[in-house]
Amino acid sequence: MAKKTVLAIGIEPSLVDFSAFPGLTAELVTSYIKAQIEQLRAMGYDADSCLIDLGDTAEAVAAAALGAKHYDCVVIGAGLREPRERLLLFERIINLVHLGAPQTRICFNTTPADTAEAVRRWIEP
Repeated sequence: MAKKTVLAIGIEPSLVDFSAFPGLTAELVTSYIKAQIEQLRAMGYDADSCLIDLGDTAEAVAAAALGAKHYDCVVIGAGLREPRERLLLFERIINLVHLGAPQTRICFNTTPADTAEAVRRWIEP
């Protein structure tokens, strides 16, 4: 039986202003992302990460990742939902997922450290 596939879409940590998120740094978030992808793989998922910029190529990069293979679940990172200035980018990515993969489950993490938990709410490995 094929493994369930997961795509995690989030903002490239080096592009984030962490002043509103005390204790977080680009390096720490990058390590959380890598650890969560590895945890998903260890749990039996076929997991990929898709890190996007803040708008210039975000949609094209996400569309390319979505078109690369079928995904059973797409995780939208918390950094796409906050701060409020990213609302339009968040909406564009959600609509891209909806149009490009209409049968795919969509879930949301609350931190870069709970992606696996978000996926497990919607699909089992």
